Amino acid sequence: MNKIKIKEIFTSIQGEGPYIGYNQLFIRFCNCNLKCNFCDTKFSSNENVMEFCPNELADYINKNYDMKKVHSISLTGGEPLLSTAFLREFLPLVPAKKYLETNATLADKLLEIKPFIDYICADIKLESATGIKDTYKFHDKFFEKCKGVETFAKIVFDENITNEEIEICANLGKKYDIELILQPVMKNDKMSVSSKFIMEIYDKFLSLYPKVRVIPQVHKFIGVE
Repeated sequence: MNKIKIKEIFTSIQGEGPYIGYNQLFIRFCNCNLKCNFCDTKFSSNENVMEFCPNELADYINKNYDMKKVHSISLTGGEPLLSTAFLREFLPLVPAKKYLETNATLADKLLEIKPFIDYICADIKLESATGIKDTYKFHDKFFEKCKGVETFAKIVFDENITNEEIEICANLGKKYDIELILQPVMKNDKMSVSSKFIMEIYDKFLSLYPKVRVIPQVHKFIGVE
């Protein structure tokens, strides 16, 4: 039977990106193909992990949540695209728009569920912040496959961001005409860099590409999940 492990299911406001402030149903998938330095999701324990097959998860959601109050379902993680076989069965069963949060490294997996996805929030992973090298070739291929779906890129950065990384991100934005969302790394409910530094980085991006915004993790400022 096609079962997967789910870390959390909950409703809250979207605290990141251009859909900030909308009520979403978050489904947090276990497992990820990357391990970023700033990751705020703990996967080392199986405690409180739920297990569902597609019909069971759809029934659980339709029974426990009022989907009329939900803007969209956020598929988050972890990396949801590791569970595409499950998602192909599950996504048609829930009456809401689908918002995919992904590390943008699994282009071929995206194609398996692309017809069901309404929004794509795709990370561009900076080595300076994540500790992960050489992701840009994967991002390039991923954004190529996103065409036809509303897509924006999230760039989590800290004080170590380099001019080369800024240029690479701006070039990806230009190539695929996508909005870039700059998100400073948070330490609890505080930004890890100063407002002055954020504006300096923002100005560097704007000198290369105009479709850029700065949006911190607002849900952490107001103390919601």
